[in-house]
Amino acid sequence: MSTVLNQNNFFVKEHIGMFKASNSYDILNPETQELLMTCREDNLGIFTKIFRFTKYKKMTPFDIEVKIASGQTVVRVKRGVSIFVSTVEVFDENNLLIGKFAQKFFSIGGKFDVLDANGNLVCKLTGEWTSWDFRFASDTTEYARVAKKWAGLGKEMFTTADNYMLTINETTPKEGTMRKLIVAAVMCIDMVLKE
Repeated sequence: MSTVLNQNNFFVKEHIGMFKASNSYDILNPETQELLMTCREDNLGIFTKIFRFTKYKKMTPFDIEVKIASGQTVVRVKRGVSIFVSTVEVFDENNLLIGKFAQKFFSIGGKFDVLDANGNLVCKLTGEWTSWDFRFASDTTEYARVAKKWAGLGKEMFTTADNYMLTINETTPKEGTMRKLIVAAVMCIDMVLKE
């Protein structure tokens, strides 16, 4: 696993675009503004592009890769067409399934169960419907938190671009798949819950 995920703070900056179909993000060190990772949706089909400009945007499939600056894949996040709720698959750098996100039906503010590759509950992602504040937690432990960073009135009014902070708790294990699942889930918050 890349050591970039050993850090605890990440600034996620969505690329601005008034008429963009694909999702693109830069993930930066919030203190130095150094580019740590990129998240791109490079293989977007023509029909998906068309539907991204309609009211069915939230239902369209996606297949994005989070890569370190050198181009090595950290995680791949994939979802098919979604009618009511989403089930998203997460793959590691070797394209092996490491987990899934199962969206909760009728959740206020948004909620995902974060599952391992065998379907076992790892933690829950919960949010508040009045804000952009999300927590990754189990019954006894908080692993990470995501909060929106306001981009300014002009950007908020005329684009769909979002900037936000991911803070992973120092106690969250650096080994295993937990940090990969958290980074992957942050992309899903924006594309599934907040678009």
